[in-house]
Amino acid sequence: MSSVYQINKGINQSIEFKGLKAQYIWYLGGGVVGLMIFFAVLFIVGIPSLVCVALIGTAGTVMVIKIYKMSRLYGEFGMMKALAARQIPKCVKVRSRAVFIK
Repeated sequence: MSSVYQINKGINQSIEFKGLKAQYIWYLGGGVVGLMIFFAVLFIVGIPSLVCVALIGTAGTVMVIKIYKMSRLYGEFGMMKALAARQIPKCVKVRSRAVFIK
């Protein structure tokens, strides 16, 4: 008797949705929720609905373009690495020898 197992070749792969990788899917979702809240605030304040739609549409288009650009530029872990690289000091200056003398 031989058993037949199906192999899932997507194990340990990061999720991807229409070209967006990993955390960028969450960034896009959060941006959409933020834009919906911003639309509601503008509408409640009394700004005409066509102006609200135009403003949110423009902001949404810019947001989607920027998030896709970051996804392509940095990939899954690249943005975290770029932010971590900015935290590393260029040089370490010691102005006193007290560190080396006990």
